[in-house]
Amino acid sequence: MTKAIAIPFNNHARGTDLRMLFVGFVGALALLLQAGAADARGAPESFADLAEKVSPAVVNITTTTIVEASTDTAPMVPKGSPFEDFFKDFMDRGGNDGNRAPRRSNALGSGFVISEDGYIVTNNHVIEGADEIEIEFFEGGTLPATLVGTDPKTDIAVLKVESDKPLKFVSFGDSDVARMGDWVMAMGNPLGQGFSISAGIVSQRGRALQGAYDDYIQTDAAINRGNSGGPLFNMDGEVIGVNTAILSPNGGSIGIGFSMASNVVKRVTSQLTEFGETRRGWLGVKIQNVSEDVAEAMGLEAASGALITDVPDGPSKDAGIEAGDVITSFDGKNVEDANALVRTVGETEVGKAVRVVVFRDGKTKTLMVTLGRREDAENVAFPTADVEEMTPAPDETLFGLTVTPLTDELREQLGVVNGTDGLAVVDVDETSEAFTKGLRSGDVIVEAGQEPIASADDLKTRVDAAREAGRKTVLLLVRRAGEPRFVALGVDE
Repeated sequence: MTKAIAIPFNNHARGTDLRMLFVGFVGALALLLQAGAADARGAPESFADLAEKVSPAVVNITTTTIVEASTDTAPMVPKGSPFEDFFKDFMDRGGNDGNRAPRRSNALGSGFVISEDGYIVTNNHVIEGADEIEIEFFEGGTLPATLVGTDPKTDIAVLKVESDKPLKFVSFGDSDVARMGDWVMAMGNPLGQGFSISAGIVSQRGRALQGAYDDYIQTDAAINRGNSGGPLFNMDGEVIGVNTAILSPNGGSIGIGFSMASNVVKRVTSQLTEFGETRRGWLGVKIQNVSEDVAEAMGLEAASGALITDVPDGPSKDAGIEAGDVITSFDGKNVEDANALVRTVGETEVGKAVRVVVFRDGKTKTLMVTLGRREDAENVAFPTADVEEMTPAPDETLFGLTVTPLTDELREQLGVVNGTDGLAVVDVDETSEAFTKGLRSGDVIVEAGQEPIASADDLKTRVDAAREAGRKTVLLLVRRAGEPRFVALGVDE
């Protein structure tokens, strides 16, 4: 039997306390619900207010290109056919020799105004090769445009129009704060149908297509041909991307569109507007990503950073950076991979002295590098190897690779600098790990375990040293037609 226990209390005082407690609880609950609603924003009721706000700054772009005269002859028709004279007269309109006259070819795209004095951003591929560029404004009227500058690497171009009155414009937002799932709105001239909008969400960020400086926002907002160069807006009416490309098997939108991130576009447009060209920082190294097996072979704790495969004459060589170093930090920023380093360096001011932290011989080292300008860097052309002419007798087979020491004849055939030592790959077993990792006949192995080699015995020594050190792999520096890269191969017996 349970015993009831009476607890005396002052009815008035306790009642007041309970009411106050209840009111406080309800108030706290309301605040929590309000905060939750703010964090999980639902779909907007309408995009109409946003579209009305930004549309005056969005433009249609029409380009005209003069196509040179064709030297094609008249279509083949049977001799004596009633159509023979017709086709002859038609082709002769371009001249007695049958050549056709030059013609005008038109193309359409989109863009947006970024300043009241008439600067306009679009894609480079929209205006590339154009002889005339005409801008159509949302509120009516057209103006001719001149080209200020282009950057094919990011597919961005800046145009300029002259207007009697200030133009309405839009501003760039911070694309780095855009999150997957955020609402966005695209505007442009899809398929030449005129101004229109489409809406969707940020599907993903940091997408790379083909360029070294790619930083695309992926969206499911409908983007079609003609939308190129148009803006991608966040819900505050700021441009966070320039609509550039789509992934589609049929040429139409399937919900996979790509917009170059505004934080990339801002830097490019600023330089094009000021200088008419880009001015990117240049470190002066050739790099590759650090894979898991490469990290293990080098004693790195994680597969991150940018592995230097070659250091030609330039800023890095002057600063003491060496092939085989792994750049882990640049100008105070951690380096995740090779692509991240390329973008970070390109965004850094030319001539700036930066701290570069490298991993070398099991420890880190900090070096000061004064950046050059990438656009001024000279491209070094290497001769192409003619592997079929390589006939020296094989020396040794290791890792499924048949190798032979370099000779002067082989150096000339394989595009190797005179005086370079190493092993030329004569043949590769297609069932080997080396073949799987891309080694082929004509490759040249110049280092093993980050030490120079000149013979098969040198290679065996480095493999044995890796085993003794407890390594599962040995790191090879391989050159192909002069281009270097590191490959890690297993040393298990």
